[in-house]
Amino acid sequence: MNNTNPLVSIIVPVYKVERYIHRSIDSLLRQTYNNLEIILVDDGSPDNCPFICDKYAMQDNRIRVIHKSNGGLSDARNAALNVMTGQYVTFVDSDDYIADNMIEKFIETVKLYQCNMVVAGMNIIDKNNQIYDYRRTLTSTLSTGIDITRKL
Repeated sequence: MNNTNPLVSIIVPVYKVERYIHRSIDSLLRQTYNNLEIILVDDGSPDNCPFICDKYAMQDNRIRVIHKSNGGLSDARNAALNVMTGQYVTFVDSDDYIADNMIEKFIETVKLYQCNMVVAGMNIIDKNNQIYDYRRTLTSTLSTGIDITRKL
């Protein structure tokens, strides 16, 4: 495994998000950090999401698609965790999108602090593209993974 630029697996459960999925996947493909494995998990979506996921996979070899019967969000994530090959993993919901440098910043943080887990904040954007700053009380501290998990 390449420790200089470790493989990052991005897991995206997909279910009835035809309206948002393009923006979500496109944000992953625009990442400034390129050593990615993007796993789209079609959780039995009854809309065009399975076709959309397959089309993206045909266009970019970093994308893999898992098609499965509907089992819910946790089941979809677990299906991808069972096949992922990255040294690190992150989850992105299929109706969300991420900043173009998010993964790069995560990897920089991991290297700088030699940590195993990075937690980030988020913004909420409504249907009119109004941005709301959403912050749980996250502080910049170094903690063990167990400590952080207890706080979540």
